[in-house]
Amino acid sequence: MSMLAAVGVYGSVASIGYGLAAIGPGIGVGLIFGNGVQAMARQPEAAGLIRSNMFIGFALTEALALIGIVMPFVFGQGPK
Repeated sequence: MSMLAAVGVYGSVASIGYGLAAIGPGIGVGLIFGNGVQAMARQPEAAGLIRSNMFIGFALTEALALIGIVMPFVFGQGPK
């Protein structure tokens, strides 16, 4: 296998890996906002507290996706 073909395959594997890694944060964000809206509908007087906790959870969950974008660049220098 030539070096260019090996690098191309490695890049494809990194892309597929990130795509699979993005599924978790995507599901997490959906759960956070879905349950947050449900909680605000059930207890409207606590909407401010629920909303602030919801956005903190969103930020932490989205950080996982951003770390997943960076990791192939940090560790994936290709075959040497």
